Amino acid sequence: MTPEPRPAGTDASAEGVVRSALGPAEGPDPRRANGRHEGAEPPAGDAAPGDPRGVPGRAEEHAEAGAAPSDATRNGSGTVAGPAKSGGIRTGRNLPAAIGVGLVLGAAVIGTLYTVKALFLLVLAAAVGIGAVEMVRALAVRDIRVPLAPQLAGLAVMIAGAYWGGPIWLLGAFTLTVLVLLTTRMFQGAEGYVRDASAGVLTAVYPSLIAGFVPLMLAKTDGPDRVVLFVAVTVCSDIGGYFAGILFGRHKMSVISPKKTWEGFAGSVLACVLCGSLMMRFLLDGQYWQGAVIGVVAAVCATLGDLVESVIKRDLGIKDMGSVLPGHGGLMDRLDSLLATLVPVWLLLAAFLPG
Repeated sequence: MTPEPRPAGTDASAEGVVRSALGPAEGPDPRRANGRHEGAEPPAGDAAPGDPRGVPGRAEEHAEAGAAPSDATRNGSGTVAGPAKSGGIRTGRNLPAAIGVGLVLGAAVIGTLYTVKALFLLVLAAAVGIGAVEMVRALAVRDIRVPLAPQLAGLAVMIAGAYWGGPIWLLGAFTLTVLVLLTTRMFQGAEGYVRDASAGVLTAVYPSLIAGFVPLMLAKTDGPDRVVLFVAVTVCSDIGGYFAGILFGRHKMSVISPKKTWEGFAGSVLACVLCGSLMMRFLLDGQYWQGAVIGVVAAVCATLGDLVESVIKRDLGIKDMGSVLPGHGGLMDRLDSLLATLVPVWLLLAAFLPG
């Protein structure tokens, strides 16, 4: 019996009819409750280890060469993207855009660092402030309420106090920020207070308090050179690990971030040691071995910083902290390795170059 032909324009699949009735995939999911989808596929952070769909990766995480691409990937809004192209190496980022953004950020840092230090502090405060905003908004996905105004005000006071007043002012400004956060949240009621207050303190530490060590470093006579070394070795960790992971990555490093490989980590260490040794010797007039030590520590800390950020994003069920930087994601997606590397490098430089 010959099947009856369908009228022109009719979707041949039941799935198409459902999609037409429900509208576009973007937008809030009516099944979402308390940050989770009830009755739907669990968010990326809740998937079983090893499920390639279930890990929201950083764009710059070390790609695992030879891994089979999944049929569909999720974008930052949680919707399903089209099937991945077969063949070739998946970099996981828009590389030209990432390079362009990196060059612009580098020019802004260098251009202000060696001219007007106060202007550099404004660039620092703006970058970290955007990162803090991203953190507050990301926490709101789980209905965690963190007052934003005290966070930004405290960040500004911490950066200014650290540069012009030293460590005591940094510590004092941080303590006052925490007290204001606890008091501000108190007036919003008792329900969820401990949860929200804890998240507020976390945001005051990460990124604000840690970022305050940059002006402490800058206040030294050779402060700009120290800041450049710190930024350079951290960036080399990302670059070395990224390309080594793409070219040679075979062995997974952690289920937290399956795209990271031990080969990528080795590339990070090598790049950091080379950068640290050369810059310590020719920029700061130190010793090669001192720069090598800084490089190893920077590679380890930068990798741990990436993993910490990945855990936070998995817990919140998001892919990126933001989308302000094309090819990178949000500011916090760029700051995570820098924040984890900053204090250890500051301590090593203080030990090696106490003047």
